Amino acid sequence: MKAEIHPKNYRPVVFKDMSNGTTFLSRSTANTNETIIFEADGQEYPVIKLEISNTSHPFYTGKNVLVDTAGRIDKFKKRYEKKAK
Repeated sequence: MKAEIHPKNYRPVVFKDMSNGTTFLSRSTANTNETIIFEADGQEYPVIKLEISNTSHPFYTGKNVLVDTAGRIDKFKKRYEKKAK
């Protein structure tokens, strides 16, 4: 491996799957301003929100689940179109 190409600022971060609420603790260099109290140890950590993780992805679960990202965007646009007029 090449020397000095990996970041040095890894820290513990909680990743939260927003589709089913599952959380897991890992290390990351990603920036976030939000924090959450991790249920497993009661400590406060930065949180990164995910739309899909291994607990909700159809490949890992074996279930054919439709992810309605476009539907949420349409609902958002409809809601704020009314207020803009």
